[in-house]
Amino acid sequence: MAKSNILFIINPISGGKDKSNIPDLINARLDHSKFNASYRFTSYAGHAAEIVDETASMNFEVIVAVGGDGTINEVGAKVMAQQKVLGIIPYGSGNGLARFLKIPMSPRKAIEVINLYQVSKIDTATFNGKPYFNMAGMGFDAHISSIFANNKKRGFSGYLKTGLKEMINYKPESYRIVVDGNSYTRKAFVVSIANSSQYGNNAHISPLASVSDGLLDICIVKNFPLYKIPALAYFMLRAKTHQTEMVEIIKGKQIQIFREREGAIHIDGEPFLMGKEINVSIRPLSLAVIVSGHI
Repeated sequence: MAKSNILFIINPISGGKDKSNIPDLINARLDHSKFNASYRFTSYAGHAAEIVDETASMNFEVIVAVGGDGTINEVGAKVMAQQKVLGIIPYGSGNGLARFLKIPMSPRKAIEVINLYQVSKIDTATFNGKPYFNMAGMGFDAHISSIFANNKKRGFSGYLKTGLKEMINYKPESYRIVVDGNSYTRKAFVVSIANSSQYGNNAHISPLASVSDGLLDICIVKNFPLYKIPALAYFMLRAKTHQTEMVEIIKGKQIQIFREREGAIHIDGEPFLMGKEINVSIRPLSLAVIVSGHI
């Protein structure tokens, strides 16, 4: 049986964790009867995507993102375009997509998942033309992402501290949201368009989301008084946001969002600045991913 060529693209700064030993760990754990392994470290934002392009003619059947959701986004967009297979070793701050796909947070166990080589196709989406795989949106979470991107103390505790500090002064915005031709006007704290169920760290915004149903979940976190923050956190961490009136979830395929002004958005946790009109659409079963069990 012929071996598959596999490339590991390693983001050295994702999640604030040292990864200098990752090639040695992979060499020790990878099934070398199945794979010929190569390694590349990224040096700057956008480098992972460049590496996939540079190696397009080198016959890598599998390309593994070693990092967080942002690294997966860079690598996955190119893997999808080249119709190859994406692997994931979670090493980010939240690891939302990896958690949803049941990929272990332990690098050793994640390598074992790669060895099993169970491939499934998942839905992806575009946000004003930019591909994403886990979560995108606007409002308070995008505001926090734009601040958090410059915070050296990445991780759940840093995100929580920044969020609590900023929440006091954040003002909800008005949105007109068109889902498959149906129009909704809402004043919202957050508007997230979920492919998977969670942001990361097991904080679920849309517990019933699926990456294989051909639908996106538009999650509208309504304006709420600050004293309800613990309740919202409870529902998210218990994967019960679909049971609270604080969150409205609408499923659809084609979404247009109109807001009052341009501002921050996030795509798989990475911040961007975009205009007043946002167009989102689903791309059913468009990315092949190594997964752990049934998704």
